[in-house]
This record gives sequence, structure tokens and C-alpha cells, in this order.
Amino acid sequence: MSFSSAHLYFDDLEVGNEWTSGGRTVTEADIVNFAGFSGDFNPIHIDHEFAKGTPFRRPIAHGLSIFCITSGLGIYSPMVRTMAMLRVNMWSFNLPVFAGDTIRNVSRVKEKTLRGRGRRGEVVWYRAVLNQDGKVVQEGEVVTLVECRPLTRPASDASAAPEPAPTSDGTA
Repeated sequence: MSFSSAHLYFDDLEVGNEWTSGGRTVTEADIVNFAGFSGDFNPIHIDHEFAKGTPFRRPIAHGLSIFCITSGLGIYSPMVRTMAMLRVNMWSFNLPVFAGDTIRNVSRVKEKTLRGRGRRGEVVWYRAVLNQDGKVVQEGEVVTLVECRPLTRPASDASAAPEPAPTSDGTA
């Protein structure tokens, strides 16, 4: 995916701006696939019989899989010229997410710091993951590097150019 004219620059973002993504339903396939590529086969995620004996009574999605899904949801809401994710300042896993739950991402600009001689800037985002009941299942702060609008150089003003000195024959 390349950036389009719809993608926001660092300069377009204001502290306090907030966006809510569309929903994404978490599936059993998501949970199994995450277990497969992460290697996390903890029975609380993949074993229905084991999960019956837990406080949740059924398997729960991996917390980091929900973090990853919400990262993807944040790519489109808002669409920003993100160059890199720099760090996660803090993240809380508040409530479980189950197969069949629909989550959405809320992104709010918390801080902005210009970097790279005005070519990019750091954005501190508050991110919340809400379930279908509006409960915050995860939340925290992530920091991304966002492209700035290209610097424009002032056009040379032809009227300010010095006039050529007259030559000895009186011509310029």
C-alpha cells in the first residue's frame, strides 16, 4: 500500500483529534492462526475443555493478537503517513476477548513532537480497544513516526534581483 492524497501528514494532526475505526469480529481462526505463528499454544487459548475450568469458561484470544488487530484497524482510522512505530509507552490488557467478539479501535492524538529538521514528527497516540458492548478491553499509548508535508523553499523573487551595472558604453 502506498500513501495517497487521503493520508494525513503530521502537520494535519492536532492534539485531541480522535477517530473510531470500523468493527472487526475476532474468529476462532484468528486465535488458532496466532497460536501457530507465535508458538503460543497455551491451553487457555486453544483448548475448550481446559478453558471450561478457568474463570472465563471458554478460550480467550491472545492479548497480543488483539493488540495486532487493533494496530491494523488503526491504519485506516485515521489514514496517516506513518513511517514507523517507535515504541509502546504502556499497554493494559483489561478484559478478555472471545471468538465472536467485535472490536474497534479508538485513536486520539495525545502529543506531537517535530523531528528530523521538520521532515517528520513523533505522535503519541492514546489507543483504546472497545468490544461490542463499548467496554475497553485494552488501552495504552503508542508512538509513531509520521511524515511531514514537504518543506517548501521560498521562490526567488525576480524583482529583488540586483540590476546589472551599466557598462562603459552605457548599455546594461
